[in-house]
Amino acid sequence: MGFASISTDFYLPVMPDMAAQLGADAGSIEYTISGFLIGFSLGQLVWGAVSDKYGRRIPLAIGLVLFIIGSIGCATSDSVHAIILWRILQALGACAGVVLSRAMVRDLYQGPRAAQMLSTLIAVMAIAPLLAPILGGQIAAIGGWRSIFWTLVALGSMVLAGLFTLPETLPVERRRTDPLSSAFKRYAQLLTHRKIIGYAGTGAFFYAGMYAYIAGTPFAFITYHGVPSEYYGLLFGAGIIGIVATNLINARLVHRFGMNRIMLAGTVIATVSGLVLAANSYTDFGGLWGLFIPLLVFVSVTGLIVANSIAGAMADYPEQAGSVSALVGAIQYGSGITGSGLVASFADGTPWPMGWVIAIMAVGSALCAWLVTSADSTGATGEVK
Repeated sequence: MGFASISTDFYLPVMPDMAAQLGADAGSIEYTISGFLIGFSLGQLVWGAVSDKYGRRIPLAIGLVLFIIGSIGCATSDSVHAIILWRILQALGACAGVVLSRAMVRDLYQGPRAAQMLSTLIAVMAIAPLLAPILGGQIAAIGGWRSIFWTLVALGSMVLAGLFTLPETLPVERRRTDPLSSAFKRYAQLLTHRKIIGYAGTGAFFYAGMYAYIAGTPFAFITYHGVPSEYYGLLFGAGIIGIVATNLINARLVHRFGMNRIMLAGTVIATVSGLVLAANSYTDFGGLWGLFIPLLVFVSVTGLIVANSIAGAMADYPEQAGSVSALVGAIQYGSGITGSGLVASFADGTPWPMGWVIAIMAVGSALCAWLVTSADSTGATGEVK
């Protein structure tokens, strides 16, 4: 589950240095995140269908090999455009771990218990993005920005070796027997379910705001406000600590209040913090802290939104857990292309583009959560009635 984070968070502190060494502007470097999200969103659709037919372990192994090859390509590239292309391949591999780990949880658990387990896993795996920017800054200080991608090669190889210790969670009797060509028909059919669209939309708008944050903060903090690159990881890590805390809170409270209520509350908090951020980024009110505090609040509520939106979407489709997980993931991470792409396209050297993108996406997330909550009656157990 951590591959989405480490694939990007490791090199966030050195994005300004990459731009300088490759002779590129900030917007071009930010497109390396958008390129990653293209591969990450489209790849999930393939892995979800393949895993429902052949199990989880073989697709995971293939994905890890692609991730390693893509990371090698990034480490040896001499232009931003080449890095963008290799990032797409890297993402095609990285997304296998994310989408299939969620499907493995659904193989083993149901309903609120699945949401609880996802929250626990997300909290544990948040160690990766917490440490990644800090370690990335130190690794780059020793060996340059290319050494960060060589580190990803090593990590991918270690996880590939560790994969052999994991059991297969999808028994043969529960695998789909129809041809893979029917997978996209299933995706189209799933898109007709209002509940899936509501949950996916809640996560998608929020992810768009999150990737606007990921693409925009290196330049907002380091370039605009003059934060040393080695300290960027500390600011970024504060948000990860918030994510860990809210995931643990969600795991404890989801049975009591239900997935939908907690998810809606999270989106409301995200909206308020997004609007404050937009105002502060436009007026420069509060300087660095005027950006950092609302960003911290916005990022922290991830734990109240993401796990519940994924578990809610998969709740009624246990026989298609891989496909539903892939579809929801593709929509969510695909929206990140919009968030990071808008920040890159409107980059003007100030935090303002990041601020207004996050605010708009937070409002969209809250509206989708409200539609899901109003359409379903959710009891204290969190089960949709």
